[in-house]
Amino acid sequence: MSTTAAMAPEPAALPAENAENKDQPPSTAAVAQSSGKAPKPHYFGHRQRLRERFLKGGSAALAEYELLELLLCMAIPRGDVKPLAKSLIDRFGNLAGVLAASQSELAGCKGIGEATIAALKIAEASAQVLSRERAMALPVIASWEQLIDYCRVRLGHRNTEELHLLFLDRKNRLIADECHQRGTVDHTPVYPREVIKRALELHASALILVHNHPSGDATPSRGDIDMTRKIVDAAKAMEINVHDHIIVSRAGYNSFKTLGLI
Repeated sequence: MSTTAAMAPEPAALPAENAENKDQPPSTAAVAQSSGKAPKPHYFGHRQRLRERFLKGGSAALAEYELLELLLCMAIPRGDVKPLAKSLIDRFGNLAGVLAASQSELAGCKGIGEATIAALKIAEASAQVLSRERAMALPVIASWEQLIDYCRVRLGHRNTEELHLLFLDRKNRLIADECHQRGTVDHTPVYPREVIKRALELHASALILVHNHPSGDATPSRGDIDMTRKIVDAAKAMEINVHDHIIVSRAGYNSFKTLGLI
């Protein structure tokens, strides 16, 4: 046998992209080399465990950041999303604040891309649709709690003030929910004539005013009270009933009717 034939072939060089393996602890690198597979990350199986806990116990079985993790997993198929979930909760206060954050606010967060923004906004829209359908299932007067839930989901966590008009038919069922005005952090311009004009266009027999206080304090201001009285007077002239004016915030809500202001 010739000397050339007896020589063993040289081992193939490692690809450059695997060069970082040299910085791994010896035991990890050895396992990876012997098995031919990358070592399992520390979060391996975490997503599956979260899903199982959620399916068995519902939302009560998970912390808010864990629910957010599950949402993020839909947009980020690989990697540990727990740090991102916790950072978003820290920035926006809670899960509801994250879902209500604007697209531009979310885009400014490290680790957030278009797919993640879409997943979060889809979750927010789904919550609004669900609460709206519950509010529409019965006459508004008979399903007041569902209506309040809907209003808080819709507006409670907005960072700028908005006035929404809920238009009702003769049976007090919801015809439409429309944003009438958007304002600054603490002010929304309202024009009673436009409110009544829109009610007539929809053939509404009644309406409910809803707006938010981004400050967190749902107490009616003097401006809120004066504006409401003008709309009530204008609506009465057209035989349209204003059932209530509801102010929502992150902390709670107030009803003009309950407070004796309507």
